[in-house]
Amino acid sequence: MSRILAVANQKGGVGKTTTCVNLSSALAGHGKRVLLVDMDPQGNATMGCGVDKNRLEQSVLDLLLNDATFDQVVKNYEKKFDVLPANVDLTAAEVELLKLNGKESRLRHSLIRVKPRYDYILIDCPPSLSMLTVNSLVACDGVIIPMQCEYYALEGLSALMNTINHIAGLLNPELNIEGILRTMYDPRNSLTNEVSAQLSKHFGDKLYRIAIPRNVRLAEAPSYGMTALEYDKNSKGAIAYLGLAGEIIRRDKNRQRY
Repeated sequence: MSRILAVANQKGGVGKTTTCVNLSSALAGHGKRVLLVDMDPQGNATMGCGVDKNRLEQSVLDLLLNDATFDQVVKNYEKKFDVLPANVDLTAAEVELLKLNGKESRLRHSLIRVKPRYDYILIDCPPSLSMLTVNSLVACDGVIIPMQCEYYALEGLSALMNTINHIAGLLNPELNIEGILRTMYDPRNSLTNEVSAQLSKHFGDKLYRIAIPRNVRLAEAPSYGMTALEYDKNSKGAIAYLGLAGEIIRRDKNRQRY
């Protein structure tokens, strides 16, 4: 069963794009067919997959506006997983989509057509509540929320949950929180452990057992246009994302069983 998962957090700098890129690579490493959709005009996920955002002839914007087909836009990363790339042109979607019927569902309609090709479709959302984020949340089955274990992160999480509940009530009744992912995790920090305990108490099984540690390899890999698994498969960051992919796959198997 194919699943569409948005990776979202309205707070920036929490490892959202890092998670999208490396989880895509890790799921592919587990033998899954994966598509990564870059819905952030910054195009960081695109660059992290070795695609030059400044030389794109067509991007996910053209797909949203029906100016190009999926096969005209999609790229492939090292024969491992597919990428729908983005660049700053995507900012135009904020204005252009407002003129169209079904503006909140453009991405959903584009992905439904190709969903059978993939086991997992991951959407990298922009760090703001915009029409691009709304399209991502309407298109997906569930949301992965990466967050640091710090005080202000809890405030941001509350705001994001309100957004998810609002969109579920209006546009996507199947939408739910797939999981909470602790990023830049340092168990030696007392605040980290305190916030982690609060997350576990409040979210229970929604909190992934795997936490992504602070790791210099994760930070270095994008500058080479590589995922952490390609850059250094033995790094703590790469191993953590492989573990996260395994946890997600096991959860889905259990869900299908029941």
